[in-house]
Amino acid sequence: MKLATLNTGRDGELIVVSRDLSRAVRVTDIAATLQQAIEAWDSLAPRLEARYTALNDGSAEDAFALDMAKLHSPLPRTYHWADGSAYLNHVQLVRRARGAEMPETFWTDPLMYQGGGDHFLAPTADIEAVSEEHGIDFEGEIAVITDDVPMAVSPQAAAGHIKLIMLVNDVSLRGLIPGELAKGFGFFQAKPASSFSPIAVTPDELDDAWQGGRVHLPLSVHLNDEAFGVPEAGPDMIFGFPELIAHAARTRHLGAGAVIGSGTVSNPDADGGPGKPMRDGGVGYSCLAEVRMVEKILHDEVRTPFMRFGDRVRIEMFNRDGQSIFGAIDQQVVEYQPK
Repeated sequence: MKLATLNTGRDGELIVVSRDLSRAVRVTDIAATLQQAIEAWDSLAPRLEARYTALNDGSAEDAFALDMAKLHSPLPRTYHWADGSAYLNHVQLVRRARGAEMPETFWTDPLMYQGGGDHFLAPTADIEAVSEEHGIDFEGEIAVITDDVPMAVSPQAAAGHIKLIMLVNDVSLRGLIPGELAKGFGFFQAKPASSFSPIAVTPDELDDAWQGGRVHLPLSVHLNDEAFGVPEAGPDMIFGFPELIAHAARTRHLGAGAVIGSGTVSNPDADGGPGKPMRDGGVGYSCLAEVRMVEKILHDEVRTPFMRFGDRVRIEMFNRDGQSIFGAIDQQVVEYQPK
């Protein structure tokens, strides 16, 4: 099943979307918002699934052509947004960029930060930034939405709480990160609003690409209409989503609608190297910080700038038939203008 949210207000309006992303139907008679649907998932999901079946077979009443530009992130806001860092190649590179070693415990204990869930950007909304000097970066990721998760849940049980999957652009201000982390109290100003793919899908929509709590498909990233990366999301994800959820719930309950991110999708080279740009025969990257660090390693200088006003990033994932699964996050960076 595929779900989306019309951008009609702070929490939007829930719709069901056809498998090919061409049509949709309103389902406010079942649940007004995705948050309402998640909170009563066991009872409402079968009704939403029936509407989805009717939409795909052409029998749904009041179906309409889908306009991606009119969609918000599936959850425009949430009570809980926590982002992991399950791709340790990415962790190694960004820590090396700021002169920090990677402790051995990172291989056994996931990294995670709690972000701001009160306001997400629409998938085609501008990324407003105060200054280019803040080091504006995109981060292509995957995220899941859970129902209510009990404290101290096991990874095996946590897998059953994954209800929906979507993509993420976890915007980072790299220039602010070192100063914030030096205080020993984590990210805050360096992590502005994130955005999510226009469509959220149930795991069964991924067929055999959903295995072990991971999505085994490449993530397509374009910067200013040029291919930037197609890293594989499955094999190098050290901690799957069940492990990330269990980590987040170790000492607290997670409320329905909790969003858990994977961290930046990242692949090392087959020989263990840090990864190559696509133009050099590699799979590229899902963020600018990685390519900058690789340039520093290979050439002893950084050649790629962070994003500037006017730059555009597009993040998307396709199934093995070449069809877009989640729709695209497609955003331009603009200078923030106070009103």
